[in-house]
Amino acid sequence: MANIIQELAGVGDLTEQVIATDLLISSKNAIKSYAAALAESTTPNVKNVLKRQLDDAIKAHDKITSYMMNKGYYNAYEPQAQIEMAREASDTVMSLNNPD
Repeated sequence: MANIIQELAGVGDLTEQVIATDLLISSKNAIKSYAAALAESTTPNVKNVLKRQLDDAIKAHDKITSYMMNKGYYNAYEPQAQIEMAREASDTVMSLNNPD
């Protein structure tokens, strides 16, 4: 049923791409937060825990990035293609709000 609704709305696989993109952005924010917390921590035990969490967050980010690149959702090595993909996605979203 969800696929039918996606096709009628003209978004196809966009939902999966949006979810993956949101996950990628969240993983980047997690990395930044762990790095900042690690820089501010003073207790050796806390530092060790934060280092492990940071390592795990970096590994997760790598997996998400690889997944998105394999699916064609993210063009890390072709900025112009990534910009065009983002523009097309924003055009699609805007057309959903303004069906002329």
